[in-house]
Amino acid sequence: MSRNKADLLLLSAAFVWGSSYGFMKIGAETMPPICIAALRCLFAFIILCPLFLGRMIRKTNRDILLYSAVTRFLIAGVFIGVIYGVIGTSASAAGFLISTSVIMVPILHGLWIRKWPSLPVMTGTVIVTAGLVLLNGVTSISLDRGFILCLLAAFLYALDILFTNTFVSRIDSLLLGIWQMGFAGLFAGIMSCILETPVLPSTVPEWTAVLGLAIFSSAYGFTVQAMAQEYTTPERAGFIFSLEPVFSALFAFAFLGENLGTTGLAGAFLILLGVWAAGGTFSFPLRSKD
Repeated sequence: MSRNKADLLLLSAAFVWGSSYGFMKIGAETMPPICIAALRCLFAFIILCPLFLGRMIRKTNRDILLYSAVTRFLIAGVFIGVIYGVIGTSASAAGFLISTSVIMVPILHGLWIRKWPSLPVMTGTVIVTAGLVLLNGVTSISLDRGFILCLLAAFLYALDILFTNTFVSRIDSLLLGIWQMGFAGLFAGIMSCILETPVLPSTVPEWTAVLGLAIFSSAYGFTVQAMAQEYTTPERAGFIFSLEPVFSALFAFAFLGENLGTTGLAGAFLILLGVWAAGGTFSFPLRSKD
């Protein structure tokens, strides 16, 4: 797979993740939030297993199970941090703080390889950050429990991107994506039993929300992430994932009647500009070195 094709797959993952907020909003009206996270991942695992059962039986080994458990433990932490972080702070501040993972990825990767990120990456990071502030309508941020939890969620998400990039070079990336869903469902299910009273969907909207999240966001999105990150860099993946709130805002406008406004549109434009500005190492969508 070429780097550009990998970038396009990651872009499609960001697209479906952007659409997932509508499903989450529907489900969270009547169901416990961590329970939704557990069900979406478990159903995704159940959907994927029959499709790739032969490959799973032949190639699953201890390393695949270990790496899948590590990355999905991080994602389960992201889910929980987001859910309880939003409760403790404003929605706009939470959206911005969680999106700061795009800032953390190049910094953490630079520390890991002991090399400072390139100028195009740093320039793109600054522009994307400004765009996230405008898109999320952030006016002020206070250092409270919600701030800490949302920032922790962003940090865990950045680690997940970096760890996934490392692990896919060592094992079957498709199997990593599949087993991740099983472990994420297990971890989130345990936390749901501890912090909530888990329930199964019982209405058409609840089933629509859970299955929509399971099929598109989890089964497709996270599996594609694992497969595509084998052929790209963590910085590129982080920049692509920064487009998720742009897609989320577009879906909210198209299907939920939420208006971006002038400030939101300016923020979305800056995020796109920041992704392009990182063109020294990032080939999609306007520059290509492949």
